[in-house]
Amino acid sequence: MTLKQRLSYFLFTFLLSCATFAQDFEALEYRTIGPARGGRVTTVTGTAMLPGTFYFGATGAGVWKTEDYGTSWHNISDGFFKTPSIGAIEVAANDPNIIYVGTGSDGIRSNIIEGKGMYKSIDAGKTWEHIGLENAGQIGAVEIDPTNSNIVWVAAIGNAFKSNKERGIFKTTDGGETWEKVLFVSEETGFADLELLPGNPNVVYAAAWKARRTPWTIDSGGENSEGGIYKSVNGGKNWEKLEEGLPTGLIGKIDLAVSPSDSRILYAVVEAPNEDTGLYKSVDQGKSFEHVSDDERLVNRPFYYTNIELDPTNPDIVYSNANPLIKSTDGGKSWRRMSVPHGDNHDIWLNPDNPDLLVQCNDGGANISHNGGKTWSTQYNQPTAEIYQVAVDDQYPYWVYGAQQDNTTIAIPSMAPTATSPANGSIMMDVGGCETGPVIPMPGNHYIVYNNCKGRFSVYSKKTGQSREYSIGASNIYGHNPKDLKYRFQRVAPIHVSPFDPEVVYMGSQFLHKTNDGGKNWEIISPDLTENDPDKQVISGNPITRDITGEEYYSTLYSIRESKISKGVIWTGSNDGVISVTKDGGSTWKNVTPKKLPKGGRVESVEPSQFDPATAYIAVDRHLLGDTTPYFYKTDNYGESWELISTESNGIPSDHTARVLREDPLRKGLLYAGTEYGMFVSFDDGGSWKKFQQNLPVTPITDIILFRGDLILSTMGRGFWILDKVTTLTDENITQLGETPVLFKPDDTYRYQTPWGGGDFPQYPSTSVIIDYYLPSDIEEGISLQILDAQGKEVSTIVSDSTKLKAATELVEDMSLSMTFVYMNEKLEAKKGLNRFEWNMQQKGAWDQNKRRRFGNGPMVLPGTYTAKLTVGEQSLEKSFEVLMDPKLEEDGISLANMKEQQELQFKVIDLLSETRKFQDKVEKKIKELEKSNASEAQLQPYKDVLKELKNDEGAYPEVVMVAQISYLYYILSSADKEPGQEEKDRYQELLAQFNELKGKVNL
Repeated sequence: MTLKQRLSYFLFTFLLSCATFAQDFEALEYRTIGPARGGRVTTVTGTAMLPGTFYFGATGAGVWKTEDYGTSWHNISDGFFKTPSIGAIEVAANDPNIIYVGTGSDGIRSNIIEGKGMYKSIDAGKTWEHIGLENAGQIGAVEIDPTNSNIVWVAAIGNAFKSNKERGIFKTTDGGETWEKVLFVSEETGFADLELLPGNPNVVYAAAWKARRTPWTIDSGGENSEGGIYKSVNGGKNWEKLEEGLPTGLIGKIDLAVSPSDSRILYAVVEAPNEDTGLYKSVDQGKSFEHVSDDERLVNRPFYYTNIELDPTNPDIVYSNANPLIKSTDGGKSWRRMSVPHGDNHDIWLNPDNPDLLVQCNDGGANISHNGGKTWSTQYNQPTAEIYQVAVDDQYPYWVYGAQQDNTTIAIPSMAPTATSPANGSIMMDVGGCETGPVIPMPGNHYIVYNNCKGRFSVYSKKTGQSREYSIGASNIYGHNPKDLKYRFQRVAPIHVSPFDPEVVYMGSQFLHKTNDGGKNWEIISPDLTENDPDKQVISGNPITRDITGEEYYSTLYSIRESKISKGVIWTGSNDGVISVTKDGGSTWKNVTPKKLPKGGRVESVEPSQFDPATAYIAVDRHLLGDTTPYFYKTDNYGESWELISTESNGIPSDHTARVLREDPLRKGLLYAGTEYGMFVSFDDGGSWKKFQQNLPVTPITDIILFRGDLILSTMGRGFWILDKVTTLTDENITQLGETPVLFKPDDTYRYQTPWGGGDFPQYPSTSVIIDYYLPSDIEEGISLQILDAQGKEVSTIVSDSTKLKAATELVEDMSLSMTFVYMNEKLEAKKGLNRFEWNMQQKGAWDQNKRRRFGNGPMVLPGTYTAKLTVGEQSLEKSFEVLMDPKLEEDGISLANMKEQQELQFKVIDLLSETRKFQDKVEKKIKELEKSNASEAQLQPYKDVLKELKNDEGAYPEVVMVAQISYLYYILSSADKEPGQEEKDRYQELLAQFNELKGKVNL
């Protein structure tokens, strides 16, 4: 390319990006579909002053609040917090409006999300202010001085993936305006916990912890000089290390608890080798400790859960949150297991005025008890699921699939699946495999689901409910040194179904495996496609606690994709940073890792282009190595060379770690990127990026799929989200919007019978045609939208301006029972920018005396071709679209001819219902007129007799007469798509004859 060509291309790209980025996509909003089931919660608290109010902090979902004892929860951090990862929440003892939150969960798993410092609210969570410690990493504890809520202490673990100075014990005396680091050990050692002495907040205990997470291991603990318990008696000015009775060798994570009822008593649960591990107790404020328990349940996975709490009224009652939740009533000497809604426990808070009222949290959410833990509130009202990936089936409507961390695989509908489903009811099914996934329905047969569970492949049948395991190697790989394994399968080992044959499935260890028969037989079709550094094939968990769950198996494949346009072109990415490609179905392979890509990152996604087989995109995540840079790359020559398309200046912030990159199937160069903190879109093949977060909460985007015009996301903390019909973004006009209105072509839309209305969750829409349009300025006099059928006949007209409605309504009245249907809808926006309107496919219904109901509740249009006509001032724009028949109807034996016959009868009944209602209205008005003129009873009686045959009597269970009977017939005809029954046809004729006879009884 010549210099002139490069300059021209740069100018074109610059102008294109300016035009695009000037547009506001606010009209396009995501909707959440769940699941309702809770995800991992690591911190909880409450306030004695408001006993029904509790808070929880999730690992990827932010801060949530209940004011009704857990009956309902709502998020209070969205829109304020830079990160959804929460480490600690504390409410001021003397003012429940004052809340401090430390971000960055202290359970440092490999999918942990980085903290972004401290937040403060002075209005009980309505608004928040960021108050510093931006680089403190993960925060283990926050404590508020009970005598002065401006004095706050923070235990900062630090960056979980690299050394940093911003770790230690921090203190503020001015409500967070300034912070002082009052205790620091080293750039590798932070603090996991701290406690203030009841009655004297100048006495402080702090627990040091050396911890580091890498992709191949978890280091928890170090030499005794690098950990342990510290104490200050003068508000943090000086510190001493407590040693008498505590372990003298290696020491790891420690959690502390001071008795509110006896300040002499201090407990510490300590990670240490062998017999030194367990619970320690001091009865002299830490001068000396006694080892009271080595119960292995106290410290069985310390980096993840190590937490003890005391009954505020009794120092002998101790709770240990680990796996499982256990309780002691004798000062920690003996323990009994407590039953909770979910395993893997993290925190507990007991009301100081009533310890039987408590909130506890675990990997399934937060749960409240009124009776000391005998029974608990539900976890199915907090949509905080961590989902690893997303897939869809080919049902109508389609279902969304994924694997929920700490729970099961799930499939949930994208919208209410039947007309009788509760519009706000959460529907979910387990489809085999386990928490890690992936889980992929078989194309063409959604009853079969391929899935993975921590490296074990299985095939689930919805029909039988059985999951048939066909694991490669048929060996349990848990607990092994990865260098000794025949096949290294990562915990979330990828599987991929060939786009050319739904029975061909690929799965990745260090090799690429292939089956042609659903897993019964596997073949290896590659060499080792990883870096395979022997120094990183090690037993995970150092230097104290062994922890080998497959999460740290390094040098394994992490992503697989076969080209949709060139069979046998397969791309793979490993979790140690290697990109490979084959053009011949696996016979030969080439390592095509970008030369400038720093080594060792996790290739989160590979994406072959759907327009050019030589083009592919990758997303590489290096945050586990302490590098948050987003690495999105593109190649257009099978990986011979790569271009970094996420530079510091082209739109994606430098700390937004890359998670997933997908290409739009309809428009070349339209890319969607998911990062650690949200969504981005590019219209110029990655040359520039625009934030595409819309109403989506800040949370990692783990996967993206585009299907039937929808953008579907999985997230690490907020479940699944859908942005319906993003096909407007594929229109060339979207990057050229200027001074003229634009009507975008509506997607062809399936005509589903769905429930009306619904709640806030899940967000299931009623069937509608989504119509997007652009206005260059606010239109004060309003706009109108007409829907025309294939013959150009008006089906309905929607206006945005109420001043237009009066004339339109009069027009409808003049035309009596014609098909014209004009109504006002405030959602037909007339404001500058991109707008979206959802037409519900409704036609004109029956006349009603109540103007607000008049002509509503008409039948949905039939499948066919329609035209949207948008009128803006003197200008009219038209775009056609198809309303498609629900394929399930055809499978059920219902034809379009049946539906046409049904609709013909529906409109006959609507006409009859309108006539009878209008006739009733005339009769009632005539009676009032006669009564006003003091007419005789003989004059009134004929009209009263007719009214009695038209209108039901008042009171309970009246006899149902003509108007209500016609309305009921319409209900019968409209409750489902069907061939009308003969009884309905006969009933219509009967009611028509009765009405004609009734009209002759009075002179109107």
